Amino acid sequence: MLVDVYNMQGEKVKTVELPPSIFEAPVYTDLMHQAYVRQRANARLGTHDTKTRGEVSGGGRKPWRQKGTGRARQGSTRSPIWKGGGKAHTPHPHHYTLAMPRKMRQAALRSALTVKASGNDIVVVDELKLDEPKTRLMAKALDALVGQASALILIPEKSTAIQDVIRATNNLPDAKLLLANYLNIQDLLGFDKLVIPVAALDVITSNLG
Repeated sequence: MLVDVYNMQGEKVKTVELPPSIFEAPVYTDLMHQAYVRQRANARLGTHDTKTRGEVSGGGRKPWRQKGTGRARQGSTRSPIWKGGGKAHTPHPHHYTLAMPRKMRQAALRSALTVKASGNDIVVVDELKLDEPKTRLMAKALDALVGQASALILIPEKSTAIQDVIRATNNLPDAKLLLANYLNIQDLLGFDKLVIPVAALDVITSNLG
């Protein structure tokens, strides 16, 4: 698959071929869904907690004698049916971690990249660079590359040469900058366009090829 390569001004400078094993792979929607659910679940902290009747204070004394009062028998004022009592069948700390084999996760990413490529939602740039770390300059560049669409921008690595781009992108609400090594299904599906520098293509190929 041949795609155009643009500079930061949105001008076509050359073409490049996307690896067909990654950008023309079979699309498995079930794997994409499984990978998405797994990532969302693994991000949950699972720290929610409520107190049971054994954890709330008070309630050590029987509120009234067992028989002869005409009232229902009660053993503690900390029972779940009492105001201020413990909670029954409510959340307690536990993990939500889901496992998924690496090859299945890679297949899900290839499926998502194929969907992006088939929808012309991948924009390849020759190099990410700005004259100065100004948000307006990055916004202008993205407007030339993707218009009003939201964009996930991949970078091959963090270096001093790209620090200006990182600082300028952090203030844009509809753009996110991500290391190519950390490409994931949630970010990939959460943005309209995928902006890939030519150097980041090598990273993607080595990880998914």
